[in-house]
Amino acid sequence: MPTYTYSCKSCGHVFDAKQSFSEASLTECPECHGELKKVFGNVGVTFKGSGFYKTDSRTSSAPAAD
Repeated sequence: MPTYTYSCKSCGHVFDAKQSFSEASLTECPECHGELKKVFGNVGVTFKGSGFYKTDSRTSSAPAAD
């Protein structure tokens, strides 16, 4: 189950909540009952190298020459 970080627009309270993908986002701060916003962090995927091509993982489909 993913953990989401929320921040209150009114009081600045920041907290984490475990929610399933099908649950609606939280809208009310548990401290002051103000409006919440979801905090998005960096994506955990990094692509490094000279480049990625669609043929990198494919095997040759040409028949072998006799």
